[in-house]
Amino acid sequence: MPTTERLRFPGATGANLAGRLERPDGSPRAYALFAHCFTCGKDAKAAVRISRALAERGIAVLRFDFTGLGESEGDFAGTGFSSNLEDLVAAADFLRSHYQAPQLLVGHSLGGAAALAAAARIPESRAVSTIGAPADTRHLRETLLARAPHLAEEPETEAAEVSLGGRRFRIGRGLLADLEEGRVEPAVAALGRALLLFHSPVDEIVGIEHARRLFEAAAHPKSFISLDGADHLLLADQQDSRFVAELLAAWSGRYLALAASAEEEGEPGVVEVRAGASGLRQEIRAGRHRLQADEPEEAGGTDAGPNPYDLLLAALGACKSMTLRLYADRKRWPLRGTRVHLQHSRIHAQDCAECETKEGKLDQIEVELALEGPLDNAQRQRLLEIADMCPVHRTLTSEIRLVSRLREN
Repeated sequence: MPTTERLRFPGATGANLAGRLERPDGSPRAYALFAHCFTCGKDAKAAVRISRALAERGIAVLRFDFTGLGESEGDFAGTGFSSNLEDLVAAADFLRSHYQAPQLLVGHSLGGAAALAAAARIPESRAVSTIGAPADTRHLRETLLARAPHLAEEPETEAAEVSLGGRRFRIGRGLLADLEEGRVEPAVAALGRALLLFHSPVDEIVGIEHARRLFEAAAHPKSFISLDGADHLLLADQQDSRFVAELLAAWSGRYLALAASAEEEGEPGVVEVRAGASGLRQEIRAGRHRLQADEPEEAGGTDAGPNPYDLLLAALGACKSMTLRLYADRKRWPLRGTRVHLQHSRIHAQDCAECETKEGKLDQIEVELALEGPLDNAQRQRLLEIADMCPVHRTLTSEIRLVSRLREN
């Protein structure tokens, strides 16, 4: 079952931005970044539905409020398309440092234009998808000026309140100047990534001709999907959002799979652990497998995964259980299942009569085995002995030599 994680991270101007990370059940196969429509926010219905539907398909998605919107800090009247771009890059930097850099960028309306323009600054991105995106930012400038003409007619007016999509907000003269630059079609022409365009032929906010212009400007691989009958914000029918998510997950899977296969799979028996610039979360790569480690919140972490000692116990428990299965199968004993309960603690050395160490404290791991099946007492006792012969148990109880050295980047 996907879960939602509340996040805060610094935006382009230093203001703290509020985000939500939709996480799939298990390790994500990739991370995506969602840019919402102009003035909408991370909690817009389309953003929530699409992000959660992607999480159900194994893709973790970060959606967040741009500066001055929703729960994010800052003054929206002082923002523009350029600041949205910077916020988007800051969100990608945050993902890269704390989780994994986004391979998929998704943008709705002006957020789509921002995703296209920001892609070049997010080198790990492999695919970009837009929903109802304009082919240039001048389109929004004209829409805003139609609602606040005095900003153009009265030079002394620095900001004005306008209504758009049923919402009222203040815009500044700087936003209009920023939108005058356009910048979307050139970014699409130089995109260098797979592109998927969603657009409704009856979109009354951003006409279908914008999709045509974007498609013609883009190089292959590129695709277009018509959202027949859908409104610009995908509000009329929630099935429109699910339709987008299902096709987006299927389409992006091809490029995310290519990205994964291009990565170094790692040598057998070699584990790599990576950490970002801050926080305690660790990304663990063991061959083609991905794991996470973290500490609970009270220890300074975010509780995104087991702590290192829990992983150690898990390795020992898994080894014992596997060893029991192999032995029981070879003996053809009726072992129907195993449960291994492990707990780590620190005890006083003087409390351990059989230990060589007599001062200070030492580590103790307590193991309890539950063996299921019609086994007799002799078989159960033998399986207990066999469990203590598993390779990890022997490693932990033998002399271990640890060698650490610096590795060149």
